[in-house]
Amino acid sequence: MRRLLPYISAAIVFAAGVGAAAQDWPQHLGPERNGVYSGPALADSWGAQGPRVVWRKSVGQGFSGPVVAQGRVILFHRVGNEEVVEALDARTGVPQWRYAYATGYRDDFGFDEGPRAVPVVTNGTVYTFGAEGQLHALDLAKGTRLWSEDTMRRFKVPKGFFGAAGSPLVEDGRVLANIGGPGAGVVAFDAKTGKVLWTATNDQASYSSAAGATIAGRRFALFLTRAGLLGLDPATGTIEFQRPWRARMASSVNAATPLVIGDLIFVSAQYGPGAGVLRLQGGTLTELWASDDALSNHYATSVHVDGHLYGYHGRQEFNPSFRAVDLRTGAVRWSEDQFRAGSVLAAANRLVILKETGELILAAASPDRFRPLARAQILPATVRANPALSDGYLFVRNENTLVALDLR
Repeated sequence: MRRLLPYISAAIVFAAGVGAAAQDWPQHLGPERNGVYSGPALADSWGAQGPRVVWRKSVGQGFSGPVVAQGRVILFHRVGNEEVVEALDARTGVPQWRYAYATGYRDDFGFDEGPRAVPVVTNGTVYTFGAEGQLHALDLAKGTRLWSEDTMRRFKVPKGFFGAAGSPLVEDGRVLANIGGPGAGVVAFDAKTGKVLWTATNDQASYSSAAGATIAGRRFALFLTRAGLLGLDPATGTIEFQRPWRARMASSVNAATPLVIGDLIFVSAQYGPGAGVLRLQGGTLTELWASDDALSNHYATSVHVDGHLYGYHGRQEFNPSFRAVDLRTGAVRWSEDQFRAGSVLAAANRLVILKETGELILAAASPDRFRPLARAQILPATVRANPALSDGYLFVRNENTLVALDLR
């Protein structure tokens, strides 16, 4: 459990209000919060030197991955005793603006002390959620503060193992976050003013970012809280469905984002609950399958391509497998054991796999066998933040460097 959070730069969802260009990557896991890239085609090979490095920049602490919106890379990191939000030109890396505020966060386990949650950019606003629960809204063009809220203090939230890590979900003018306070497990804020609109549940916060989805014509906000899977009406906070999904041991965490495919919901966690696919019909969840032996994600969210799930199975510290699993049955189609932890994105019929060692792999998204097409060592270890893939460019950071790579 102690090795988990460094990988969690969770963030959240496809939302009706995201309003980003298709080639932007405005939040964790991309435009629709499912890890799917739909921009210009990627090259199938990179040559002996790997993909072209467009620019690189020294950065501060943090497991928060970059996002890309309207030609800007938004970087959220810690420099000294400040949490810093910066906008950089996506093609040159040249700084455009900088916003900073004081932080005193200390990691109890000796990990990185920077922010964990990936920013969210929508409708000209950048939303960030710091390690101490500081929620900020900034103007995307100028970097000026619009509003902020100290959620840990206001809602009496305990620190937890690793501070605040799940990025907020923006839905139709509302900012939804798994705050984790008494009577305020999930809180909705007005996106323009920060005013509290509703609170729901007593669920403690997890390290998973929520997802927004329309299922059978109804809009839901899906949270994997510390207690389990929760489906809310984003407008009112009404609980529409819920399902326990948590290990019995106290020192456990939920980290991966739920995936929605049609009326199916894939949910996964380590420490015992395992993975499963649930069908939502008329507000009722029906289990298609559940297993701790198929695709139990420690921190990195899996991706779905043509009826199959691709992702990591097993604990990070035990050197997890990388697998292909049938979405509807949970059958393991193939498994690359002792693969090393990392993250995965889907680009058409390709998988973009980034290991914590700094190795980048382009592979075929095929249930028949694992077939790598290209490999390159792009950064020194350790790479724990999730990357952003926008307009054919990959933006990746390790513990001290952010690099832009041309994958076209």
